[in-house]
Amino acid sequence: MKETVQNMAVAAQAPPQERKLPLTKRKREINSIKTPTEIALHLFFLLFSVACIFPVLVVLGVSLTDQDTIYLHGYNVIPRVFSWAAYEYLLRDIGPIINSYAISIFVTIFGTAVALTITALVAYPLSRQDFSFRNFFSFFVFFTMIFGGGLVPWYLVYTNFIDIRDTIWALIVPNHLLSAFYVIIMRTFFTSSIHPSILESAKIDGAGEIRIFVRIVLPLSLPVLATIGLFYTLSYWNDWFNSLVFMNSDKLISIQYLMYKAMRNLQFLNSIASGAGLGDQTAKLPSETARMAMAIIGMGPIVLAYPFFQKYFVKGLTVGAVKG
Repeated sequence: MKETVQNMAVAAQAPPQERKLPLTKRKREINSIKTPTEIALHLFFLLFSVACIFPVLVVLGVSLTDQDTIYLHGYNVIPRVFSWAAYEYLLRDIGPIINSYAISIFVTIFGTAVALTITALVAYPLSRQDFSFRNFFSFFVFFTMIFGGGLVPWYLVYTNFIDIRDTIWALIVPNHLLSAFYVIIMRTFFTSSIHPSILESAKIDGAGEIRIFVRIVLPLSLPVLATIGLFYTLSYWNDWFNSLVFMNSDKLISIQYLMYKAMRNLQFLNSIASGAGLGDQTAKLPSETARMAMAIIGMGPIVLAYPFFQKYFVKGLTVGAVKG
């Protein structure tokens, strides 16, 4: 017992660096990753990255390959015979493509901003414990996830009651403007991540509800805003169904629907040429390579914009984190 007390006294008289040394070693042992595990993790993520990138490289390589080479040798990442025929076929009339690109970009940016704002405005009151009708409106939002009126009532509402045919709103309002699933996700984040004491302190300082929401809640909610905003962006950019249903002219169609129409026209020409016995004319149409070129043209801008989303997405994950 005396020896233990003496050892403790000696340890207490030791310099601070020597006293912290065992604890530091213990922390390093807890946080460190063994070399075989680190190699395995790096190898796994490397293979996963290749699995994600390889299909895109195949699509790009096929779109730049000669049509006859595709029939003879199949798909390859590196083109055996380089050819711009697919892109020349699609870009022969570049005016509609530029117009559809402008429509898709505007709808994606404006629609995402409006949808994200409405989702936050709906989710925030549902997360407040002092909101009287919180349970009723939460059930109302959840009910729409389970039951729906169907395609025909959905179409009649937007054409007869709210006539938005052949307008830009037809690409923004239906399907994507508000998602009940995203509302529930954002409500859960507000409930679990923003403590009520923060809101009470702001009220004591004289802040109103709007100021609390804009100056406190939204800055602390950047992770969920970035995530749901990215989901809305992908939904708006990839949408082609609204253009098919609500647009009678080609002035306000999205780039995805324009590529869909080009593919349908190409298939129609192939069927007409085959039925008329014009095999040589059918072979000149870049059917396989045109499909891949359409995929590259359709996903080009969103792929280029994704690194910027990723930057703010990662930045949002660190905002409001507890620092030790």
